[in-house]
Amino acid sequence: MSQSFTYQVSPMRVVFGVGTIADLADELERLNITRALVLASRRQHAELGDLAALTGGRMAGLFEGAVVHTPVAVTEQAMQVVRDLKPDGVVAIGAGAATGLSKAIALRTDLPQLILPTSYAGSEMTPVLGETVDGVKTTQSSPKILPEAVIYDVNLTVSMPAQFSAISGLNAIAHAAEALYARDGNPITSLMAEEAIAKLASSLPEVMARPRDLEVRSDALYGAWLCAVCLGTVGMALHHKLCHTVGALFDLPHAETHAVLLPHTIAYNTPAAPDAIGRAAKALGAPDAADGLFELSARLGAPRSLAEIGMPEDGIARAAELATRNPYWNPRPIEQAGIYDLLKRAWAGARPQAG
Repeated sequence: MSQSFTYQVSPMRVVFGVGTIADLADELERLNITRALVLASRRQHAELGDLAALTGGRMAGLFEGAVVHTPVAVTEQAMQVVRDLKPDGVVAIGAGAATGLSKAIALRTDLPQLILPTSYAGSEMTPVLGETVDGVKTTQSSPKILPEAVIYDVNLTVSMPAQFSAISGLNAIAHAAEALYARDGNPITSLMAEEAIAKLASSLPEVMARPRDLEVRSDALYGAWLCAVCLGTVGMALHHKLCHTVGALFDLPHAETHAVLLPHTIAYNTPAAPDAIGRAAKALGAPDAADGLFELSARLGAPRSLAEIGMPEDGIARAAELATRNPYWNPRPIEQAGIYDLLKRAWAGARPQAG
């Protein structure tokens, strides 16, 4: 049967490899950036040493205050630095906090961005920004938010603790898993999603065993990049809505919430999207995708219950009610009773069930 689809590629340059941070000055030159504001934590600064030398002398200044969830108050501090230094571009070195701040600055200034990720979060490949004001997170999308270039240097991920790597990797798998049944899915993204799940499922246990092994780190980062492309190319569904809901409601850690909920949200959607989720099962090397993800979490020592990451049991009904308001598109209707059962199992750490 022939299929119809639309495939739009983001205008983005990606440099991937081991030691690619050495290309930073050349990439800045390619973007005509001569005075970059560098966003990096103190730890990154300490590990990388002379940032001005790394940029080939193309550094106007440094901001070390990026915070997770991109609070607007922190963005305003960074914007004051932008007004003082008048940079002509932004370089972000770090995990989601640095990338988020870079995107927030770009939204306000349209300055070109060059991102060097140090985790598997993936937001560097998307035109979406989530900002927090008084504890409330809102998201928006704009071409200004999408970075112009990303340098993936495997060396920058080696210092990521093994346990955090595993949880960050499971969070990445969620992007690929939902891409397989996305309403605006297409064959190219589905191929990337399947490859991404296979690479991460095989490499993450190896990262746990040998965290400083560049080959397994390279496989994991490659898989995470593919997941990020999926996230930036097609829409997400129930899993991301549910993580957003319970994460915000109970102030739960982002990647851990994704890791716990993923087997359960995939189980919920399996009856409605058996072919798509069958591709995920094949990539995992498991008869059933939800079970395969649950077992992978166990192998990685990742949290498997919402209780252990801080969600109260009496919050299940409230979360189920909230998650069914203004739902994202999803292959299976989002019904309160089914979501309540899903959350109850996820809270207790029980094996996922389609319901």
